Amino acid sequence: MDFLPTLWFVIIAVLWAGYLFLEGFDLGVGMLLGPFARREKQRRLLINTVGPVWDGNEVWLITAAGATFAAFPHWYASLFAAMYVPLVVVLLALIFRAVAFEYRGKAETAAARRLWTIALSGGSLVIAFGVGVLLAVTTTGLPLNANGDRVGGPFAWLTWPAVLGGLAVVGFCLAQALAFLALKTDGDVRVRSARLLARWFPVLLAPLVAWVAVVVAGSPRTGAVAALAVAAAAAAAAWAFAARRAEGRAFLSLGVFLLASVAALFTAAYPVVLPSTIDPAFDLTVANASSSAYTLQVMSIVAAFGLPLVLGYQAWTYWVFRRRMTEDHIPDAHAVTRIV
Repeated sequence: MDFLPTLWFVIIAVLWAGYLFLEGFDLGVGMLLGPFARREKQRRLLINTVGPVWDGNEVWLITAAGATFAAFPHWYASLFAAMYVPLVVVLLALIFRAVAFEYRGKAETAAARRLWTIALSGGSLVIAFGVGVLLAVTTTGLPLNANGDRVGGPFAWLTWPAVLGGLAVVGFCLAQALAFLALKTDGDVRVRSARLLARWFPVLLAPLVAWVAVVVAGSPRTGAVAALAVAAAAAAAAWAFAARRAEGRAFLSLGVFLLASVAALFTAAYPVVLPSTIDPAFDLTVANASSSAYTLQVMSIVAAFGLPLVLGYQAWTYWVFRRRMTEDHIPDAHAVTRIV
C-alpha cells in the first residue's frame, strides 16, 4: 500500500476518535438534560458545563467528514449516498440542538423551555445514534455493487450491526457524560453522576464492546487483538475508578478505552475503508478509493501546520474552563422586559 493513503486512513481514524472523545460527553450531557436533572437550576448547570466547548467539539465531525471527502472521495461518495436518509436526520438534529443551546435561555415561559430541552436532549440522542450507525456500516459493510453504488432501497443500511453501532455510541456518550459531570461539578449532581456511572457502567459499554469484538473476530489481526485487550483493560480500570470515586482517573480511563476501541476497529478493517456485503471484490480500499498522490501531499502539508494549532487552542480552552461548577454558580433567572 502507498504510504500517503495509509497515513490518511490513520488520520481519519484519529479524527473520529477525537470527535467521539470530545463530543461524546457533551452529547451525553444533552441526553441527560431531561431525565437526570431534577430542577431548572440543575438543567442550567448541565448546559453550562459544556457551554464553552460544545461548538468547538463539533468541528471534529466536520473535519472528519471533510478529510474523508478530500482524501477518499470514492469512500465518501458511496457511504454518504447510501446513508442519505439517516444523515439528513442527523443534520436536522444538529441544527435543532445548536439552536436549542442558544434559544433555551431566552425562553419566556416554562413550556417554551421544555420544548427547547426536548430539542436539545432529543437532538443529542439522534446525533449519537446516527454517528454510531455511520461508523458501524463503515466497518461491517453495505450492499455495494462493482460501481460502489448501494443496492436495495433507502433503508438497506438498517442492519443489526448498524443498530448495534448506534447503541454503542449512545451508551458510551452517556457513560462519558456521567464521568464528566462527576469530574466537572460538585454537590448533588456530582454524587448522583458518580453513583449512576458505577451502577450502569457495564450496561452502557456492553454494545461498544460487542461491536468491536464482532469486527475484530472477522479479521483477527495481531494489532487489532492487542488494541481490543487494551480496551478491555481500560474499561475494567474505569469501572474500578468509578466505584472508588476517582473521577479524573475514571474519565481518562474511559478515554483510553475509546481510543483503543477505535484503533481495534480501524486496524481490523484495514485496508478496506468500506466493505461490500455483496462481494468482497467490490470492497473499497485505501488503494482504490483514495485521491491522487498530489492531493494527499498538499493535504498532509496543511494538516502538519493546522492540526497542532487546533489541538493547542482546544487544550487551552479546556484548561481555562477547568474549574468545578455547582448550582450556586448559576444565577436566578431574570424576567424578560418587553419594550412596546
